[in-house]
Amino acid sequence: MESNEKGSDNKSQESVERVRCLILGSGPAGLTAAIYAARANLSPVLYEGLEPGGQLTTTTDVENFPGYPEGITGPEMMEDLKKQALRFGTDIRFGLATKTDLSVRPFKVTIDEKTVIEAETLIISTGATAKYLGMPSEEKYKGQGVSACATCDGFFYRGQDVAVVGGGDTAAEEALYLSGLCRKVYLIVRKDYLRASKVMQDRVAGTANITLLFGHVTKEIVGDDKGVTGALLTKLTGEDVKIDITGFFVAIGHKPNSDIFQPALHTDEVGYIKTIPGTSKTNIPGVFACGDVQDPHYRQAITAAGSGCMAAIDTERFLGEVGAHS
Repeated sequence: MESNEKGSDNKSQESVERVRCLILGSGPAGLTAAIYAARANLSPVLYEGLEPGGQLTTTTDVENFPGYPEGITGPEMMEDLKKQALRFGTDIRFGLATKTDLSVRPFKVTIDEKTVIEAETLIISTGATAKYLGMPSEEKYKGQGVSACATCDGFFYRGQDVAVVGGGDTAAEEALYLSGLCRKVYLIVRKDYLRASKVMQDRVAGTANITLLFGHVTKEIVGDDKGVTGALLTKLTGEDVKIDITGFFVAIGHKPNSDIFQPALHTDEVGYIKTIPGTSKTNIPGVFACGDVQDPHYRQAITAAGSGCMAAIDTERFLGEVGAHS
């Protein structure tokens, strides 16, 4: 009886894998962290998550990432980063983190509800998911006129007419950014007022080529095989209106993919993981966060990659200090 119990314990232990550096997420932040961690001989294991390659895989052309003078597609760039991480020895795996226990090191992370990884250090780069309106036409034209990032894609609509949907600071910022590139910007606001801060409201109101459409709801996005050509709106009075546009920017917010790390990690009211300013360190020693999951402001591939570099260096130094003190 005793030997059977020991055998059972051994089997249980065998199903738990121990790693020095576990990275969750495979966007620019996660893959950059992997490149740096692998070159530092940390033997990183990276799980790609629900969206391998991150949000950039839904972007057609990337023209603002340094080192690509002719531009590159989002999927191609992410494939390049993945190849680079693999070249230095990163163990990249399919799988989604479904549960975490960050109460003690090594941290326990459950993958796909069955595999348990014990990690001496954890780099969280799970990103944030843009909120969309939920229309089939929105999904159909995503990357062909529908975008959730004016800073990323606005350049492609120079001199054209576009629309931004939303009523908060993000929508106001997107509209103002686009107003410097586009001929006309419609700001579609469901309510009869902007929720944006007073200073942003004033800036929007003072910009000649921004047209505010208060009390309008997007009914449908229309287009052809080349992309978006317009949007059908419904006024709160029930009247339908059509606007001719080539770009439709959704600015109703992002949701950071941080649920499984709460309440252990400190986050803001939206869910962005808080890091110590100037570092990737969270409130738990040995747990680091990088990329959009901790960045409510910039949300760019280049800033995500930079923060991934920081996370790997912070991880290497942490392991060095822990080793020196153990």
